[in-house]
Amino acid sequence: MNDLQAKRRVLSGMRPTGRLHLGNYMGALYNWVRLQDQYDCFFFIADWHALTTDYANPGDVWQKSHDVALDFLAAGLDPERCVMFRQSDVLQHAELNLLFGNLTPLGWLERVPTYKDQQEQLREKDLATYGFLGYPLLQSADILLYKPAFVPVGQDQVAHVELTREVARRFNQLYSSAVTPEVAAAKSDKELMKAEVSENLIELAILPEPKVLLTPSPKLPGLDGRKMSKSYGNTIALTESEADVRKKLKTMVTDPARVRRTDPGDPDVCPVGDLHKVFSSPETMAKVYEGCRSAGIGCIECKGWAADSIVREIAPIAARRAEYEAQPEKVEQILTEGAARARSVAEATMREVRVAMGLARASH
Repeated sequence: MNDLQAKRRVLSGMRPTGRLHLGNYMGALYNWVRLQDQYDCFFFIADWHALTTDYANPGDVWQKSHDVALDFLAAGLDPERCVMFRQSDVLQHAELNLLFGNLTPLGWLERVPTYKDQQEQLREKDLATYGFLGYPLLQSADILLYKPAFVPVGQDQVAHVELTREVARRFNQLYSSAVTPEVAAAKSDKELMKAEVSENLIELAILPEPKVLLTPSPKLPGLDGRKMSKSYGNTIALTESEADVRKKLKTMVTDPARVRRTDPGDPDVCPVGDLHKVFSSPETMAKVYEGCRSAGIGCIECKGWAADSIVREIAPIAARRAEYEAQPEKVEQILTEGAARARSVAEATMREVRVAMGLARASH
């Protein structure tokens, strides 16, 4: 068994909305890059998920997916150390989602917290659709298809992983089989979840329940102080030019207590202070706290220091992205090869699922 096979698997995905911003980076991508050496990582671009809310005006989903792939690579995802692919290139995602639709109670989907929340936030869109209601089930298929040990998420996504665990549990209760310990041992698959049924029988779960891998997701405000989001138009792109970073930060809201230059402020209630906490060094943070609380520095100077720190973080990423932008065929080749690797794993799972559900005969 080689090192990759011995590692526990991690899987996660990201919807393609075009070029990624700093919120996407710190919320997920930064952590993904650091998981590559510890886990057998599968990361995908969820282009079908883009249609669950934007089906009426999808734009160029392919181009947006290509842009996300460029940012994945620029940020440090390495096709030699992870499997990176487009969701729609692996049709088994759709097949498993269809099969799950037959066994998942409607109430499970209706109680997902983001279902009503997003309908409220996106009132201008007609989200009374089968696809939108069912997108958490498609997420479950995305995950369980690869039998990952962990799904790296922030606290706000834990409910989605719990639904996935419930779907796996229901599937296993309906379709898993009980075998003797000798047969179970012969399987020699460490990913199979074993639950003792009796003294002489062991139940082999076809779809192991993944665990949440909580990843640090620091508070990263947008230019207006709200959560950084494209829908709010308050983002700083992951590959923003230095001039644009500095220009955008000059407009960023600050501590409302600092009405005049001579008013003291508090970095702990200032959106610019939140950026410093993520990107600036301890030495810069010390200057920010001292200068802001004593009114020794103005907000413009503080924003300039934040810009310095952000530019230092993203400049290498922008440089790598430019290299990949000049090689679009290479990017597509990486996604094609990643999809082939993903399909191999996905089809192995689907063979088990089809047999369990009576859609195919077991091979001997």
